[in-house]
Amino acid sequence: MVETPLKASVDYLNFYYGGKVHALKDIHLPIADKQVTALIGPSGCGKTTLLRCFNRMHDLYPGNRYKGEITLKPDGINLLSHKVDPIEVRMRISMVFQRPNPFPKSIYENVAYGLRVRGESKRGVIDDKVEKALRNAALWDEVNDRLNDLAYNLSGGQQQRLCIARALATEPEIVLFDEPTSALDPIATASIEELIGKLKETVTILIVTHSMQQAARVSDYTAFMYLGELIEFNKTEVIFHHPVDKKTADYVSGRFG
Repeated sequence: MVETPLKASVDYLNFYYGGKVHALKDIHLPIADKQVTALIGPSGCGKTTLLRCFNRMHDLYPGNRYKGEITLKPDGINLLSHKVDPIEVRMRISMVFQRPNPFPKSIYENVAYGLRVRGESKRGVIDDKVEKALRNAALWDEVNDRLNDLAYNLSGGQQQRLCIARALATEPEIVLFDEPTSALDPIATASIEELIGKLKETVTILIVTHSMQQAARVSDYTAFMYLGELIEFNKTEVIFHHPVDKKTADYVSGRFG
């Protein structure tokens, strides 16, 4: 079903909020390397819950519990293992949230933040990596002469690209996008979608989206989820034009959800 090498593999994944609410049920999902995988489904189906398992965001709240594995390739590390440091996981797997969330710092310091957390202190190295990240986020040409300005002075679309640059600065292997354009206008949305298309040349991407059109435009593979279960996974063109499961067909055609 996946014709390219895998970057990660989800196997027998179950997740419980507060140890009680069974939010994800026996999820099996291959993640293709340097491809875009979209997670779609109605609200409350588990898309964002699954996304946040990849970088252990659920660890920030007491009582949450994982069962199963998310294996990072090719080193075979189970990201959910208690032996794995969640901070290191978040450096290797970055996340861009639904709404732009720049820190109350300068443009430069927003991008440099993760590098400093990792212990980088050489100004020349940080300068180079900040510029590279801003270029990769298609923002450098717009901000290179005002790097010391507050990030809040940027437009909404620029702030989201800054957050993408911040996510890219630590050179992650996977970038998670949680509805990254839901708060943006159509022009900013188009620029983010174009950027995602370029980013997959160097990084693996998972994106949660409620927009069927966006999933069809930006993704190579699509996973349809419903009530905490993975109903169907395949190439995006198959999911949208030749789905196997009736629930998938009803959802992508707009008949429910």
